[in-house]
Order: sequence, then structure tokens, then C-alpha cells
Amino acid sequence: MTSIRYIILSIAVVLICFCSIRIYSFEQQRRVIKDDLIELSKIKYGLFSVDEWKIILSDIISRKIEELNFSPEQINGLRGKVESFLAKTFTELEARFHKEKSQTIGGVFQSVGVDVLGVFDKMKKDIPIFTEQILSFLSDPDNRDTLKNYIRDKLSEYSEKTFGEIDYNEQCEIIDRYSYGDRVDTIEQLKQDLDHLNKMGHWYITIVYLLTILTGLMLLLTTTIQKNEFVLYVVICFSLLTAGLFIPMIEIDARIEVMNFSLLGEQITFRDQVLYYRSKSILEVVRHMLEQDKWDVLFVGLLVLLFSVIFPISKLICTTIYLYLSKLRNNRFIKFMVFKTGKWSMADVMVVAIFMSYIGFSGILTEQLNQIEDMSSQLDILTTNKSSLQTGFFLFTSFAILSLLVAQRIQYPKTEIQ
Repeated sequence: MTSIRYIILSIAVVLICFCSIRIYSFEQQRRVIKDDLIELSKIKYGLFSVDEWKIILSDIISRKIEELNFSPEQINGLRGKVESFLAKTFTELEARFHKEKSQTIGGVFQSVGVDVLGVFDKMKKDIPIFTEQILSFLSDPDNRDTLKNYIRDKLSEYSEKTFGEIDYNEQCEIIDRYSYGDRVDTIEQLKQDLDHLNKMGHWYITIVYLLTILTGLMLLLTTTIQKNEFVLYVVICFSLLTAGLFIPMIEIDARIEVMNFSLLGEQITFRDQVLYYRSKSILEVVRHMLEQDKWDVLFVGLLVLLFSVIFPISKLICTTIYLYLSKLRNNRFIKFMVFKTGKWSMADVMVVAIFMSYIGFSGILTEQLNQIEDMSSQLDILTTNKSSLQTGFFLFTSFAILSLLVAQRIQYPKTEIQ
């Protein structure tokens, strides 16, 4: 029976190590794709993009121009307004002409000549002709296209004078790297790639969880455990710890899922506008905090390093020393690390969880929410929080529980460690 358990544990060690490496590989690929997808989905390229608004407004105005089909009643009303406008314009033009020409002798003769020839009278007489020409111009489809182009040019001109330019270098690099098409096509294809990687990685994660549960049950149900078996349990714990340290622990994702509002009678919709995103492993958190200049952040970083890296590794090393070096079994530090640290086993998880929650919600409040303070409360906005615990958290928790069981079983009366 002992040999069978040893074989099972050896196979479990090999499979857990192999699957952990594969999970890490898939996770690295997933992070690259997810980071690129988040970059393309950021709100600065959508709701906060002046270029996006130029396209939207141009399309709306173009549709409105296409809808300019005047009824006979509207034509008559417009004809009267145009005639009144032209009559007033020509009258003011005549008065200004005579006023300017009256300043000099030559101008006076020019003014008299214009009156004799009846230039302005003829212009006023032809107002109906001018009116029909204007109405015909507005009804001509070719002129509508000219008007659309003119409006687009003016929108571009005004936006360039009013707003700063958006840096599209990173977006263009991502689009060129994948060659899936434009930004929208690239986003859709990246989502499919991400789903494919998630499905592939899911099988390896499931195997690790099942093997961890199996080894835990064996550890609990086996009455007599030999020294070499304990070493295999320690190796499994170390594999889970390593994977938990390097693989992201939590993913914080806050975004506007759907935003609907009406503009000039047209419905405007924005989807998946990313407000804030962060995904970090424990080691990345530690490195980031230790690089800060603030003493309080540095202190928290040292706590995370202590409870999440140094403490667990020291415990596994001391457990191995206790098993193989009988001369050191009475060493106070070794005994403390192996037997007296059970109550600390979940402290590392607690510290990291609290810290990750802190940086997540603090980041959302300070970096992103101020961007939507001035939005109207009448807008139809549906926000979503896609934050979730990641594989690293569960692997790290599995290590903490399994290492606690190993420490308890070493003290079991029937354990063979001689």
C-alpha cells in the first residue's frame, strides 16, 4: 500500500509541476492579449475621443441633410423668407454703396450712374429668380454632398482648435501587430483569442485542483505516512506556492457596459468603455510597492513580502530539514516554523487580499471616477464591475491549506519520520 501511495504522489508531483508550468505559459499569453484588448477598449478611444465624436456628428448631420425633403407648404414658407432676406440684403447693400460713394466726387458720379442705369432696381426685380435658384440649390443632391463635406471639414477644423490630439501610437501598434483589421475587428478577434486561451488553460487548472484535493484526502485519510511521502507533499506545496506567486491573483475591471442617449433625435450608444483595469501577481505587487518612495507603502510591501514569500518558503524549508536532519528537530526555530505557525498560514492571503482591494478601489476613485463627475444624471448608463479572483489566488490558498495539513500530520503519532 505504501508503494502505491508513493507512486500516486510521484505522479501527482509530476502532473502538478507540468500543469503549473502550462498554466503560467497560458497566463502570460492571456495577459498580453488582455492588456492589448483593454488598451483598445479604453474610454479615451470611445466616449472621450473627439475623433469618435466627429464621426458620430458627421453621420448624424449627413442623415439630417438627406432628410431635407421640403413639402409644398414648406417650400412656399421658405420662399417667402428667402425673398424677404434678399430684399433686405439688397436694400442695405444699396444704402451702403451710396454712403461710401458720397465721400468723393468720383464716387458721387458713380452713384448717380448706378441710379440712372437702375442696377439695384433690376437686382430687386430679379429677387424671385434668385429665390428659385437658391431653393433649387438646396434640393440638388450634388449640392447636399458638397454641404456634407463642408460640415465635416468645419468639424475637423473646430475640433483641432479646441481639443488636444489623441496619441494613437499604441493603438496603431496593437492593430498592426495582429493584422485583424480595424479597431473594432481587432477587439472582436482578441475576445475570441482570449476565450480560446481560457478554455485551454481551464483543463490544466482543473487537473491541478483535482490533484490537490486528492493529495489532501490522502494526507487526511492515511494513518501512517513515511518520510519520503512527506517530501513529496512538500514538493507539491512548493509547486502550488510558486504558481500562486507568479500567476495573477486578482483582476480589477471597471467599465461602462452600455451608455445610451439621444442627440438631435438620433440614438447614440457606447459599449464596453473601460474605466480602470489592473491585474497583478503577488510578486508584481511586492516589486511595485518596494519601488515607491513613500514609507507607508514600503512598509506594506515588506509585510506582503514577509507573509507571502519569505514566511511560506521558510516554512517548507524547515519542514524538509525537520524530516531529514534529526539533529535539528529540537531546534527552537525549526520546531516553531513547522509546528507553531499554523495560525499564521492564512495571514499571507489576508494581507494580499486587503492590499489588492485597497489599490483597486483607491485607483478607481482617484484615477477614473472624476472623469464622469460632470455627466448628466439623465443619461442611460449601465456600469459593470468585472473584477474577479484569478487562478493565482486559489493556487496560493491551496498551498496555505495543504501546508497546514502537512504540518499537522507530522505531529500525528503514527507518522514515520525516522
